[in-house]
Parts: sequence; structure tokens; C-alpha cells
Amino acid sequence: MSPTRRTGELEKMLAGALYDPAAPEIQQEQTATMAWLARYNSAITLSRVQRFDLLRERLGSVGADAVVRSPFHCDYGFNIRLGKGVFLNFNCVILDVVEVVIGDGTQIGPGVQILAADHPRDASTRDAGLEFGRPVRVGSNVWIGGAAILLPGITVGDNAIIGAGSVVTRDVPAGKTVAGNPARPIGGVQS
Repeated sequence: MSPTRRTGELEKMLAGALYDPAAPEIQQEQTATMAWLARYNSAITLSRVQRFDLLRERLGSVGADAVVRSPFHCDYGFNIRLGKGVFLNFNCVILDVVEVVIGDGTQIGPGVQILAADHPRDASTRDAGLEFGRPVRVGSNVWIGGAAILLPGITVGDNAIIGAGSVVTRDVPAGKTVAGNPARPIGGVQS
């Protein structure tokens, strides 16, 4: 799925530049996503195949056997790319004002938040209502424990583990285990 129109503020948003979230074309996309989320989150009696087809209606790409349990929340959907066999447990939130990529085989616990949406550090720019985004990339075979939060611009390498409740403020190298607030490397070699 891609946005219906790519003009003005929507183009700025997709490029990660400062944009006005109240612009009509952005509001139109959010309204379309809210309608899709209402359908998706209420479709609990559908088969796995039917739910997969619903995901493909709005998300940027969905790999084979990807599962997203309801309720699920996102800003737009079309900026989300899920690899093969990705699993998102109940109540995950993805703020996808720019691209969020989740690699093959990644498992994401309940209540995880992946936040690509960001806000200016300058108070006057923030007061003007402007926002921007920074892409989030999660590698393959990553395990993210419940209620973890990934901040804008984070990259998580393949085979990494993020402990439950962690707040990831920096990139996580491949194969590393991090936990805490802020998340920091823990332990030695993992089996």
C-alpha cells in the first residue's frame, strides 16, 4: 500500500524532514489508517490467511507467515515492512511516519512500541506543531521483550535480544543482548 497522494507535507514527512501533521493530505492518510485499523482489530474471528490479506491491504510489505495480533496500532501502515515469519504480539504500537523495517523471523513481545516519529528539540519549532521522523530498522531473528520501547532512528542488528521493559536509545549491534533504561549490553555469549 502507498499513500493516495504524495504532495507537500506528505512528501516532507516521508523524507524525514520537518512537516505539519495537520496538513489535509496527512490527515486523509491517518483517517484511512484508522478505518483500516478498526477493521483489522475487530477481525478476530477471521482465519490466519484472511488476517494476513488484511495486513497486506495497508502495510508497505508483509513477508510470508507474518503474524500481527490484535490490537495493533500504527500511524500510517504503508511505511511498515515486515519480513517472513515476523511475529508481533498483542498491543504493539508502531509510529511509522517514516520507514520501519522488521527483518525475517523477528519476534516482538506484547506492548512493544517502535517510534519513528520525533519532535524538534527547539521549543519554538515544536510550538509551531512541526514534527519529523527517523527510520527504525530491526534485523532478522531479533527478540524484543514485552513493553520495550525503541526510539526514533534506532537500528537493531540481526540476532540481537532486547530485554522486556527496555528503552532502546542507541543502536544495538548484531548478536548483542541489551536491557534496562536506557538499554545497555548485558551478559556474555548467549546460547
